[in-house]
Amino acid sequence: MEDYSGGMKKIIQKCKQKACSMDRRPIAMTLFGCAIMGLGIALIKMSFLGSDPYTAMVIALGDKIGVDFSLILIGINCLCFLVQWCFGRELIGLGTFVNWILVGPLASFLEKVLLSVGFIYETFWPRLFLMLLGVLVLSLACALYQTADKGVAPYDALSIILARKSKISYFGCRFLTDLFCAVSTFLLGGLLSIGTVVCVAGLGPFISFFSKNIASPLILSGEKRKN
Repeated sequence: MEDYSGGMKKIIQKCKQKACSMDRRPIAMTLFGCAIMGLGIALIKMSFLGSDPYTAMVIALGDKIGVDFSLILIGINCLCFLVQWCFGRELIGLGTFVNWILVGPLASFLEKVLLSVGFIYETFWPRLFLMLLGVLVLSLACALYQTADKGVAPYDALSIILARKSKISYFGCRFLTDLFCAVSTFLLGGLLSIGTVVCVAGLGPFISFFSKNIASPLILSGEKRKN
């Protein structure tokens, strides 16, 4: 009994040491990035100036074929995940499923909370400010959870896979995937507005900027501390 007890103590001690030596920063960045992504989406929706290209395309396709938005979103996410599984399996991880499952409900919850406390604007300039703030928050969120390398959402993975398979920069690939969604929205008769245009033009460079100046230094500082 004593040998067994002593052996278990050693195992527990080793597990504790391993847990302490692990850098939890990438996991924290993944969870925080997904959380503020919900806030960014909520702010863009509250501006009533249009949504990001991917959401706009899903809405337009749902309206075109008469299927609920949530069902279309699940279906397209599954198609994107299939591409991710075939060409970027290493991009699948915690962030993939946290983003896929939780960001939508979190965005809806935060939108209701903000609307309940009076974040409702009818004039253009405050709504434009909300939309621009939402794009910045959304870009920072993507930079954090993608740089953490703990898995990315199926749609976000497309631009990363395209950048790896081609000589085009990530910024260029993100622009192309967002532009494809915007053009698809137009062809499907969906609504394109200033918010969609800003997302197409801004998400790529903003994500690249935040990745270089905030997300990457956070990861590198964690590596230095570990070493």
